[in-house]
Amino acid sequence: MSEVAIIKEQSQTLAQVQVLAEEARAALGQRNVIFVGLMGAGKSAIGKLVAQSLSVPFVDTDAEIEKVSRMTISELFAAYGEAEFRALETRVIERLLKRGPQVVSTGGGAFINENTRQQIKTGGLSIWLKADLDVLWDRVSRRDHRPLLKTENPKQTLENLMNQRYPIYAEADLTVHSINIRKEAMASEVLKAVVQQAGGAMPGEGVQS
Repeated sequence: MSEVAIIKEQSQTLAQVQVLAEEARAALGQRNVIFVGLMGAGKSAIGKLVAQSLSVPFVDTDAEIEKVSRMTISELFAAYGEAEFRALETRVIERLLKRGPQVVSTGGGAFINENTRQQIKTGGLSIWLKADLDVLWDRVSRRDHRPLLKTENPKQTLENLMNQRYPIYAEADLTVHSINIRKEAMASEVLKAVVQQAGGAMPGEGVQS
């Protein structure tokens, strides 16, 4: 393919994404977009691109928790345990969802907490980024900063978390499969799912993309 043809194709793709983003913005109105899913699903990376496409702010709840507590997530787990961390997480998410529209990326355990899950369900459009075990493991094994994976067999722990949490993540309004493609392409898949949902599927039906 010639350089001119490549540039033309890129321009057409950009134009298509812009149209898709406009349709998604219209479908969302003033609602927040809230990403849920396991660690490594791409909630932050994809969330940032979706927010950019929609021209709205992006917020990562883990980053917000670290800012207000002046501690890392790992430090919070070590010092106070998971129960106290979840209570703090619930309070932070409750505050964040009172403003919008925005794109919000939540921690892997946020949607599992019943109180937080209800806040997310009423606070905007929830999107589950669903990934297979091998995809998740490939991503999370590159860095050693996940408190829940500090076990003798972290991959088995990750699989156990999938088995426990996936039925609950399925309660999200939309489900988009997170696969190993370019982040920009994944962001487009999310926008397509939002537009598709607005075209007829009712919230809670879990539109698949």
